[in-house]
Amino acid sequence: MNNQGITISTVIPVYNNERFVGRAIESVLKQTVPAHEIVVVDDGSTDGTADVVRSFGEKVTLIQQSNAGVSAARNTGIQAAKGNWIAFLDSDDEWLPEKIQLQLELLGRNPDLMWMTGNYEECLCDENRRAPHALPQRCLQFLCGKDYYDSYLHAIQLYQWGHTSCMLIWRQVFDEVGMFNTDISLAEDMDLWLRIGYHYPKVGFLAKPLSIYHLTVSNSLMTAGHSKSLYAAFIERHFDIAESEGVLDEFVPAAGAIMRRWIRGMLFEGGKEEIRQLLRQFPQAFSPLYRGLIYGLTVFPKMTAALLHLLSTMIRRLRMRRRLTRPPVKPAK
Repeated sequence: MNNQGITISTVIPVYNNERFVGRAIESVLKQTVPAHEIVVVDDGSTDGTADVVRSFGEKVTLIQQSNAGVSAARNTGIQAAKGNWIAFLDSDDEWLPEKIQLQLELLGRNPDLMWMTGNYEECLCDENRRAPHALPQRCLQFLCGKDYYDSYLHAIQLYQWGHTSCMLIWRQVFDEVGMFNTDISLAEDMDLWLRIGYHYPKVGFLAKPLSIYHLTVSNSLMTAGHSKSLYAAFIERHFDIAESEGVLDEFVPAAGAIMRRWIRGMLFEGGKEEIRQLLRQFPQAFSPLYRGLIYGLTVFPKMTAALLHLLSTMIRRLRMRRRLTRPPVKPAK
């Protein structure tokens, strides 16, 4: 496999996002090395999204379907794409100009790779703040001079799991592991990356940011709330898959990293039972010290949430946090 034979299709799912989908498309058209095609899947929009996409003419292929969710929209795009490599971009985010060029260069150095991802920038644009998700220098330290992680599950432990809008995947991978799961409504993207990682553990990774993740876009496909019971079901399902694939020992610490990220958000929401369910059901994924600390924080969950929100507000106002995060949602009264 060499770069001369590579054709890249960009898949953009969109739902009622006439305000930002044009920006996403423009970011693909402005690449220093162009994509071979752009496929936009309109998932039943009722606003002017389709008109915005049509304004780009033959540069973009528009597919319209009844509303079926982001996973179904991405799957439609994959099936329609003509390229032998598939890249994804959420309609409210954008690529940085060298995204494709940098990934092709990485692939040229590592022609055996089947997929890759990378660092990205997070933007609180209403506050005029933008920063890398991870410091590039830190990513390079984790990579130890390589262009890839030998194991995607190890990358997750380092919180280097990339971002959907940074993914570039050889299309035959989907034939091996399947596409996005339309039967789940939580972490559909992580579900697929894990399934790919079980079969193809080696994943390319670029320390330089490849895309911009907009944190404050209110109509994002990815901001809907979830029933907390889905979190435990997700992890339980992947414990079973990882065991069947013979990678359970490596998955356990990765699952711990995933759940710690979820638990942090649940603490801000005043969660208790759902957090303790994760701690009880998957004790092997957490250290005794962490379990004890979190149990303590959930004794008075509303007080914990209030204190966390106060602390977060102070840190934001003083701009003490390097990494940007979406403003946490306050728990319902």
